[in-house]
Amino acid sequence: MDEISLGVPQPVLDRLPADDENVAADMQKAVAGWEQRLNRVIADADDDREAAGRVLEAIDRFERRYETYDEFVPELRAWGQSPIYAIAWRTLYADVIAQLHAHDELGEHLDRERNARLVEDGIRLQDL
Repeated sequence: MDEISLGVPQPVLDRLPADDENVAADMQKAVAGWEQRLNRVIADADDDREAAGRVLEAIDRFERRYETYDEFVPELRAWGQSPIYAIAWRTLYADVIAQLHAHDELGEHLDRERNARLVEDGIRLQDL
């Protein structure tokens, strides 16, 4: 499987306050670290299914973090605070997940692996 390439979308960076460059640097550093770890996972995997499974575990963590930041937004607004940083991180997690699914070779393996996990968990059409 080919290496993946991730990045921070420019619209996310453009929405950050102009006087705070630390958050943009933190986001870029975080995404570079995720990219490095995910590429290591892919390289160390014995086959494409194992690689997709381990990347799917990372996606699950990203989805939980997305939900956490999403919950912060109304809470921050209720306290009269700006939710811009929570929105930026939430958007970043959603975009990274989309980037992983958009990857040519990885995307189709992720879909297969997620479907296989649904079946393994006992969720069937008759159970719906």
